[in-house]
Amino acid sequence: MTHTQDSWTTTTITPDLLRGALDLERTARGVLPHRLPARARAQCADPQLLMAQSQPSGVRVALRTAATAVELDVVATKRVYKGAPPRPDGVYELLVDGRLTDRAVVSDGDALHIDLMTGAAELRPGPVGTVRFDGLPDRLKDVEIWLPHNETTELVALRADDRVEPLPDRGRRVWLHHGSSISHGSDAAGPTTTWPALAASLGAVDLVNLGLSGSALLDPFTARAMRDTAADLISVKIGINLVNSDLMRLRAFGPAVHGFLDTIREGHPTAPLLVASALYCPIHEDTPGPCAFDPEGLSGGQLRFRATGDPAERAAGKLTLSVIREELSRIVRERAADDPNLYHLDGRDLYGAADYDELPLPDELHPDAATHRLVGERFAALAFGEGGPFADKRS
Repeated sequence: MTHTQDSWTTTTITPDLLRGALDLERTARGVLPHRLPARARAQCADPQLLMAQSQPSGVRVALRTAATAVELDVVATKRVYKGAPPRPDGVYELLVDGRLTDRAVVSDGDALHIDLMTGAAELRPGPVGTVRFDGLPDRLKDVEIWLPHNETTELVALRADDRVEPLPDRGRRVWLHHGSSISHGSDAAGPTTTWPALAASLGAVDLVNLGLSGSALLDPFTARAMRDTAADLISVKIGINLVNSDLMRLRAFGPAVHGFLDTIREGHPTAPLLVASALYCPIHEDTPGPCAFDPEGLSGGQLRFRATGDPAERAAGKLTLSVIREELSRIVRERAADDPNLYHLDGRDLYGAADYDELPLPDELHPDAATHRLVGERFAALAFGEGGPFADKRS
């Protein structure tokens, strides 16, 4: 098959060309994928949440095509933290028939300048950039472009040197997951190597990732979004953001968990639902939040976190990871008496104290790329493996 410059076509980016997004907003320059629907976004004006849900972790452009070259025009939002080392550009990863084939970055785009100490932010507009993948096999194939998990990415144009169609349904189960910045991807090497993306690949499922950096806070609008999203398998990872934001006390925590799970069950009454607690995190195991940036680290150009609460405050109902793990275990155990498809996973089975000794958290809060791989592989074995709650029982 011969492809010439004259055969290039531009395809309108529509929701059926995307996987992993719950909404697609039309903008002045193109379209912006969102991981929370408009109704949910309208119920919370928190800038952290709005930024996190617009970063397309797990979102991919999914095509069936014979094209040998594909281009995507984008406007990425680069984050620039005052006093901190420059962040690497977000990575676009190309999968052909499910295999990672190429990677690319786009250096141009908008820049969001953030002062970590004051919270002040300024958006400076930038130009459109282009990511190009060529040398693709000259045959009909499945093509996925995974968008950067940690950069808000506006999609401006999609071009290819042959016709493209939406990727057809391959009959894979859909796994819907919600968690914190660790589930979002934190310091993973790329969008296909966040721990949920790795686990999804190993489990042969399609991922919808509602890992929301700083925003796994048992928000009712997130539970409603999960209720209304088609899914075969569901998991929620609860703990670290509730502690490091110092958002609620023990009295509110239990009812909030029950309410969150009740809402999910309204839309998914019998789907396997896995409730996981936080990974091991020494600064918050027995010390409440809030969590704060370590000014000494920032002065040395290093981003680190510290817990600012007092362990004695646990007596007054302040939350720690150890308190939350105990409560989650109890809640799931009691609910499971009437809900046989509800399961519990202790996050320390994914990353525990011994793992911290071998693979410490670089900033005391977020795992590095190697730890994402470890957690993804362990989750896949525990959840999707034989006897696990997500094991494929289809004959």
